[in-house]
Amino acid sequence: MRRTRREFLTSSLALTSAPSILKGQTRSDELRVAFIGVGNRGSFLLRQMLKVPGVRVVAVCDLDEERARKAAQLVADSGGSARVWTDYRRMLDEQKEIDAVVQAVYDWAHKDVNLTVLEMGKHLYAEKPLALTIEDCRMTVRAARQAKGIMQVGFQLRYDPNRNASMKFIHSGGIGRVLLCHGMRHGGDLPRDIPWYFDREKSGDILIDQGIHILDLFTWAIGKHPVRAMGSGGTNLFVNEPPGRTVMDNYSLILEYPDGQRVNFSHHYFDPPRFTGIKERVFGSEGAIDLAEAVWQPRTERQAQKLDVPNAGQDATYLAVAAFVDCVRNQAKPLTDVEAAFIATAQAIMGTRAIYERRIVSWDEVVKEA
Repeated sequence: MRRTRREFLTSSLALTSAPSILKGQTRSDELRVAFIGVGNRGSFLLRQMLKVPGVRVVAVCDLDEERARKAAQLVADSGGSARVWTDYRRMLDEQKEIDAVVQAVYDWAHKDVNLTVLEMGKHLYAEKPLALTIEDCRMTVRAARQAKGIMQVGFQLRYDPNRNASMKFIHSGGIGRVLLCHGMRHGGDLPRDIPWYFDREKSGDILIDQGIHILDLFTWAIGKHPVRAMGSGGTNLFVNEPPGRTVMDNYSLILEYPDGQRVNFSHHYFDPPRFTGIKERVFGSEGAIDLAEAVWQPRTERQAQKLDVPNAGQDATYLAVAAFVDCVRNQAKPLTDVEAAFIATAQAIMGTRAIYERRIVSWDEVVKEA
C-alpha cells in the first residue's frame, strides 16, 4: 500500500503482455486444484480451469451440497475425479494434496476464505473484490505478502486479448499522453435468483461488485490511482425490486487523478436491449482507443486502425486462470496481484462513499496513508 506511483506504473508496464506467457511454461508438473464456491461464477471458472493443460481438479466445495455434486460431475465428465465438500476448512485440513485453490464465494466472505487459504500455504486465485472494507483489504494484502503461495485476483478483463493489446499500445505511448477515460456499463438488472447481489452489506453495492472491472482498466491505463471521487446515484426504476433491495440501479462517477486525468463512468441496469451496452474508451493527446475492440483512432485522421491482437478470440477467463497456473509453475508475479487488487478495490470503495455521502471523497481519507 506504500508503493510509489512510479513503482505502480512500472509494474503495470512490465506485465501488460501477461497472456503471452502461457507458452512459456517450464515445468510439466500436475497442479492439483480445489474450488471453493461453485455457483454461477465458480462453475464457469471450473469449466475454464478444466481446459488448462497439466491441471487436475481434485476437490469442489460449496455450502449447497447439491451444487457441489454438480460441479464434481463436471470434473467427472472431463475424465477426472473430485471429492465433494461443504466445509472448506475441513477440505483444506484433510485433503493434503491440494496445491492451489480457486475462490468464488459471496463477496462478503472473500476475506475469511482468502486468509484461510493463504495461511494454509496454498496458491490462490480469488474472485474480486479483494474485500468490502479497507481494513479487510489491508489484512488480505499483509497475508498475501507473507504467504508461501501466489495470489491472483479475478480481474479477468485485463487478460482479454483486445483489452490487453490496447493497454500495451497505450503504455508504449501509442495514444500519446493519457488525458481522459470514458466508460459505461449499461444493461439489464442483476439476476433476481441471487439475493445477495441486492444487499449492499453483502455485495458492497454495484460499483464494488460490478463497476470495479472497468475502473480497474482505466487506472491501469493511467498508471496511477485516483486522488478524488465525486458522484451521484440511487434507485430510480427498481425501487424495492426485489423486495428489500438496498443496492442502486444507477450511478454516475467522476474520478480525478494526480496529473489532471479524469474518468467519467456511467453504470445503470435499465438499458434497452442492444442500446448502449459496455464501453471503455481512453483518450490521449494523439488520439483515442476503444479497449474492448482494440481499435485506435488517431486524433488528426479519419481512418481508424485495428491493433494486432495476440490470442484473438480466446476467452478472458480462460486466459486468466491459465496465466495463474503458469505463474504458479514459474513462481512469477501475476498481472492482477494483491497490490493491483487493493488499488482497484480501494478506488471502488472511495467512489461508493462519494455517492452515498454526496460529497467529494479523497483517496487519502479512505486509504489513510501515513
